[in-house]
Amino acid sequence: MREVPEVPELTDDQPRRGPAARVPFQVVEVTGPSMVPTLHHGDWLLVQYGAQVRPGDVVILRHPFQQDLLVVKRAVERRAGGWWVLGDNRFAGGDSTDYGTVPEELVLARVRARYRPLAKDQRSVLGVAGWAVSALRPVSAARSVSRRFRAR
Repeated sequence: MREVPEVPELTDDQPRRGPAARVPFQVVEVTGPSMVPTLHHGDWLLVQYGAQVRPGDVVILRHPFQQDLLVVKRAVERRAGGWWVLGDNRFAGGDSTDYGTVPEELVLARVRARYRPLAKDQRSVLGVAGWAVSALRPVSAARSVSRRFRAR
């Protein structure tokens, strides 16, 4: 998939049909900056389709105006008509401040964990040790590093 400016896109080798094609978990790759500092370009996410979404969860959804595009955002609150979602990076845009409330049926999955691959230029022992400590992390509202979310 191509990267759309200011909207993080997820590469998905097997598009979903029906209720998550009966596979509850999948691994997807993040592209784009809208979830920095929580998620970065190149991170891999373990997502659970059909999981209950609560305020603060990071979710995968279909873009309301371009439904062939999957995006990752934080579900901030439930409102009339669906979820209000925001990117953790307020300068990236491409969230409910642009397109409003996202209908429930467009919210597909909840992000459970993030894996940050080792960078090609990360060769020092200290760099690899730092990567090993932080490479795999659960993603939850309680562990949010987003000041934007906590300020609400």
